[in-house]
Amino acid sequence: MLYDLVIVGGGPAGIASAIYAARAGLKSIILEKEFCGGKINYTNEISNYPGFVSISGVDLSSKMFECVKSLDVEFKYGEVVDSNLGDAIKTLVLSDGSEFESQSVVVATGLKTRFLKCKGEDRLKGKGVSYCATCDGFFFKNKKVVVVGGGNTALEDALYLSGICKEVTILVRKNFLRGDKILSDAVEHNDKIYIMFETVIEEIIGEDKVEKVLIKSKGKTSEMVVDAIFIAIGQEPGNDAFREIESNELGYFVSNEDCLTNLDGVFVAGDCREKSLRQIVTAVSDGAIAANQSIKFLKKSKMKYASTKI
Repeated sequence: MLYDLVIVGGGPAGIASAIYAARAGLKSIILEKEFCGGKINYTNEISNYPGFVSISGVDLSSKMFECVKSLDVEFKYGEVVDSNLGDAIKTLVLSDGSEFESQSVVVATGLKTRFLKCKGEDRLKGKGVSYCATCDGFFFKNKKVVVVGGGNTALEDALYLSGICKEVTILVRKNFLRGDKILSDAVEHNDKIYIMFETVIEEIIGEDKVEKVLIKSKGKTSEMVVDAIFIAIGQEPGNDAFREIESNELGYFVSNEDCLTNLDGVFVAGDCREKSLRQIVTAVSDGAIAANQSIKFLKKSKMKYASTKI
């Protein structure tokens, strides 16, 4: 089946693209490897998205999904593992071997989790090593846990866990917090949260579950007894399946504010592209722009459209 537009990624950018594409009459589909809304599902509270004083990531994702379903946008779960985007008809291949063809593509893959890459991490994943506080925090009620990182995600995770766990210690590699002031202040005034600066984990120790961590703090090595480790050290682009799209040295797609790429009919949106600010609101904006660019491209094309409404 030939589509006017295939959207890779069902996060805020991809959903916005689908909404604008559907309203323009394009025959489109969203390909999402995990779940609608992407990583905002991991956010306990969102308080900087216009229209909501405060809303959980899960609730915002649900509302976004309602929008695309109301417009009868196709939604397919599966990870894109390969692509051919240089030809007039673009092809995307999923991990199950299925292929999708389209005359234009919006890549809105977001970011993937960055790992510590220390000894014991991989072996104890799911056994006390977690990358999602809102997903796994409940399992460590009244326990002693560690959060690794000094940015907004780490601070949000620590605040969330402080309402569940007995004690939360934040391990920060640098000598300062990188998060927003409002979050930093909240963390520093929370009696259940402790901060250790200039500290890194060298090894995660345990047989069938996390039992303790070997840390190096200000040059001194010691062990800390903990029940869980929540890793929040940032994210990175996972754009390997789209080798034809030009990327910078960090792996982000090269693009301007028009979401254009080096390939005709291929556009990028959201956190996967190089940009100065990565927020839900900027991802949504990118999605709308990318879809609009696709509409313009299809209208200029001399090919027969998949949709009769363009």
